[in-house]
Amino acid sequence: MGSHRDLPAGMVNHIFTNSGISSFTEFVGSYAPDLLPGRNETLAAPVGDRIPHATTIVAATCAGGVVMAGDRRATSGNIISQRDMEKVFRTDEYSCMGIAGAASTGIEMARLYQVELEHYEKMEGRTLSVAGKANRLATMIRGNLGMAMQGLVVVPLFAAYDPETDGGRIFGYDVGGGPYEQQQYHSIGSGSIFARGALKKLYRENASPEEVVLALIHALYDAADDDSATGGPDVTRKIWPVVVQITADGFHRLSDEEVGAHVQTVLDERMSSPDGPVAPLR
Repeated sequence: MGSHRDLPAGMVNHIFTNSGISSFTEFVGSYAPDLLPGRNETLAAPVGDRIPHATTIVAATCAGGVVMAGDRRATSGNIISQRDMEKVFRTDEYSCMGIAGAASTGIEMARLYQVELEHYEKMEGRTLSVAGKANRLATMIRGNLGMAMQGLVVVPLFAAYDPETDGGRIFGYDVGGGPYEQQQYHSIGSGSIFARGALKKLYRENASPEEVVLALIHALYDAADDDSATGGPDVTRKIWPVVVQITADGFHRLSDEEVGAHVQTVLDERMSSPDGPVAPLR
């Protein structure tokens, strides 16, 4: 069979709809492997430092679901390359993923993963379990290992609502895949160590979604306070973190007005207490 590019459009559609493969990634890998992330030609030299990188993503479970938030800054070395970057993506009605690392590769992976879940649902007539979704994403990360070794590292954070437990679940990954389920909260990216330290003090089990949103914004503020690659609230340009919450009602991305109100609460508190809330010793 010749290249997929030599086939008429009708033939390609026929192959696609009658592939019998529930995985979109495996389907593309069979007919056009060069289109998959990480399957391109080997780069002549590492380019990781020359392309924009995404930074801090945080997620935490709440009563009846999970909340994820990401800052908006992308950097190339010591340069701020973008101030309003999207790093948190809806992957289906009950799940989302945030990206840290090589921005272009991460966005491409997020879009392909969206199609992967939609393709499975259409072919099988049902949705994957939460563990199944996490494993599918792990397979895609392992497929990018070659590019990761050349500096194009993508480390996503996956979160979903699980109807079996009526709660949220969070999965982290290493560069070789994973997945590793995280309890209660987790963060990725260059500011993650500071964000995780903040969440260790602020997280409360079974807190309401609104309380967890406020805790995550505090965590991002602390990450931006100590990590130059993480962007804080841009008050003059009104660029706020991307915040999404997923419950039994489905995926909901908070509007700029909703996030802006939470950001203002954090800023007001930081005016009198620059280091933010503190946890009692006893």
